[in-house]
Amino acid sequence: MIRFATQKDGKEIATLLWEIFEDMELSLLKKISKDKLIEMVAEAVADPTYRYGYKRGLIYELNGEIAGIIFGYPAADELIIDEPFKKVLIKYGYDPNERLFVDREAFPNEWYIDSIVVNQKYRGMGIGSILLEEMGRIAIEKGYRTIGLNVDIANPKAKKLYSRLGYKKVANTVISGHQYEHMCKS
Repeated sequence: MIRFATQKDGKEIATLLWEIFEDMELSLLKKISKDKLIEMVAEAVADPTYRYGYKRGLIYELNGEIAGIIFGYPAADELIIDEPFKKVLIKYGYDPNERLFVDREAFPNEWYIDSIVVNQKYRGMGIGSILLEEMGRIAIEKGYRTIGLNVDIANPKAKKLYSRLGYKKVANTVISGHQYEHMCKS
């Protein structure tokens, strides 16, 4: 079943996202413990404007468990998506100038797919494809003709999936010191 994320999903969302945070080697991971950072991201999920705010995410649920998640938003929102996390940083006594993400990722005028994660035990079942297609449908409903995402060049399996779904490389980019390809589907 595919459904919109809810505020109650925060902890599970943050736990699944941890894999992405580690792969990206985000600098904040060196300053805040895993458990604390998961708690903080989970709290920020309750704010619908957050990068991972519940109104920006879809959940693939299988047997009552979150099997996969995807988050997307209009590129123009990139200017505000991390403000809710700043509030959480302040609440827990951290410098509000710290950032989980430091680089811009979206290209102008696109619907940007920020993150997609499938729980390891459910990989290979087509869940990622289903989530990407559903998020694409939402983007089109909201008037976007271009859907963009970034894929780490060290992740050829993901690139193969995106290519199969019609995404094409449009640029090279660097995010958190890693090389990515920006891919779009129109």
